Amino acid sequence: MQAINDFILAAAGQPWVLFLVLACCVIDGFFPPIPSESVVVGLSAVAATADVPNPWLLMLVAGLGAFTGDNIAYLIGRKVGTTRWSWMRGPRMQSAFRWAGRELRKRPASLILVARFVPIGRVAVNLTAGVTRYPHLRFVALTILSATLWAGYSVGIGLFFGRWFEENHLLGAVIAIICAVALGIVVDLVVNKVRRQPHVIERLREPEP
Repeated sequence: MQAINDFILAAAGQPWVLFLVLACCVIDGFFPPIPSESVVVGLSAVAATADVPNPWLLMLVAGLGAFTGDNIAYLIGRKVGTTRWSWMRGPRMQSAFRWAGRELRKRPASLILVARFVPIGRVAVNLTAGVTRYPHLRFVALTILSATLWAGYSVGIGLFFGRWFEENHLLGAVIAIICAVALGIVVDLVVNKVRRQPHVIERLREPEP
C-alpha cells in the first residue's frame, strides 16, 4: 500500500500528468468510457495534502479539456450524425440521443449546463446539439460556463476529501472518486425524474378555461 501511495505521489508531481488530464477530458467529451472525473478528482485529492499538481493549474487544464471535448463532440454531431459508430447505435445511447433532441428544443441552456455532470448525458447532448445545428456561438458560450463549473466541482471534491486522508493519498483519492461518481448518479436520477414531469412553465402558460 505504501508503494502504491509513493507511486501516486510521484506521478502527481510529474509535468506529464497534466497532459494526461487534458487528454482524458478532451476525449471524454465525445467518448464516454474515458473516466475524466476519476483522473481529475483523484489528482486533486492528492494535491490537497501533497501540493502536487497545483490545484489551480489542474482546474484550468480540466476546464480547457472539457470545453474542447464538448465542442469536438458538437462538430462530430454536425458532420457525421449519431449512428456512424457502433457505440452510438446501442439502445442506451440512442435513447439518450432521442431524449437530448427533445430537451434541446425545450430548454437548451439548462440542459447543456446540467449534462456536463452526467458522462453519457453530456456526450448525447453535445452530439445532438451538432446534429440539430444548435447555434454554435451560443453552444461555445454555454460550454465555457459548464466546463468551468465542472472543473471547479471536480477539483473541489478532491480537495475536500483529500484533506481527510493526509497520510494515505490512495484512500483519499478513492473516496473522493466514489463521492464524485455518487453525486453524478444523483444528478442523473434527478434529471431523469424532472424530465418525466410536466413542464411547470408550460402549465402556467396554459389559458384558463
